[in-house]
Amino acid sequence: MIIVTDYAKRIDQDAFRRDLINWFNNNKRTLPWREDQDPYKVWVSEIMLQQTQVDTVIPYFNAFIRQFPTPSALADADEQEVLKAWEGLGYYSRARNLKTAVKEVKESYGGVVPKEKQSLSKLKGIGPYTLGAIMSIAYNQPEPAVDGNVMRVLSRLCNIEEDIAKPKTKKTFEALVRQLISEQDPSSFNQGLMELGALICRPQSPKCDRCPVKAHCQAFHSNKQNVLPIKSKKKKQSTHSYYVLVLEDQSGQLLIEKRPENGLLANMWQFMMLEKKEVDQALILPYVEEVYQTQVFEHKQLESIKHVFSHVIWELDVHYFKVENIKHVEHSQMLVEKSKIDAFPFPVPHQKVYQYLN
Repeated sequence: MIIVTDYAKRIDQDAFRRDLINWFNNNKRTLPWREDQDPYKVWVSEIMLQQTQVDTVIPYFNAFIRQFPTPSALADADEQEVLKAWEGLGYYSRARNLKTAVKEVKESYGGVVPKEKQSLSKLKGIGPYTLGAIMSIAYNQPEPAVDGNVMRVLSRLCNIEEDIAKPKTKKTFEALVRQLISEQDPSSFNQGLMELGALICRPQSPKCDRCPVKAHCQAFHSNKQNVLPIKSKKKKQSTHSYYVLVLEDQSGQLLIEKRPENGLLANMWQFMMLEKKEVDQALILPYVEEVYQTQVFEHKQLESIKHVFSHVIWELDVHYFKVENIKHVEHSQMLVEKSKIDAFPFPVPHQKVYQYLN
């Protein structure tokens, strides 16, 4: 069994640190969360950057910080307002966890993001990676911040043939970063690893000719950069098929419903969804009339939508109905004027439905 110190010994650690930090300081991208070391901004950016590309995050981050400039401002905001600001980023549990955590920051720490590792780690939604990012980038403490980019870089750097999809492997990389990290400048070291993975040491076709640390890279010297890292495939996503029912009454109001408080897209709003197995397509019109106690004047099928989440795929057949006054509305549903729909946080597939209506 190879222990972490053996991996670290495969490279000249001092030279590697120096080359990585020098490259980062001379080549780092200008990003809004790098303008200062505000721990709240670092925190928000790292949560947004989970599962989302930098170019996508930048406008969201800027708008979010304008709307909620401090932890206390976010803590005091209405959850629907926060979800609306997050609309389009996906993985909405990130926003809900962030709001819960900043509320504790306001109540327990006077609105200041704690710099003590133990306190920070107890906040909702802060796992080892986010903890390490805040501690190192904002507070300049030598804590590892290991994500997929970092594991890829270090797999190649130290020729590590462990499966990075396994949770235990992440522990190996965290221990390795503790061995390698700069005590003097952990902020630049961690950001340098992240930046290297994002710009140079990419998953496919790494730019080895431009790599500032290729002299230290074991995979490069053994021509294994396109083999590493080793990553087992994820389980196949399950597919769910729905009808989306868009009901518009004679006064131009649309019927929408709020999703449950827990689970996928919790507390978001959407048009009515019905699993296809619950009703035959030929019976959709009488189903709508019976359930909503109304009469359908117009029925047309809009463009179908396929939306891929991390673990599930939605296949949506969209049906539009112009109806008489709707007499039955559930407690989770409400009629809303078209002009006011934008005030509600909708997940991306239902935003597309609304775009089709317009």
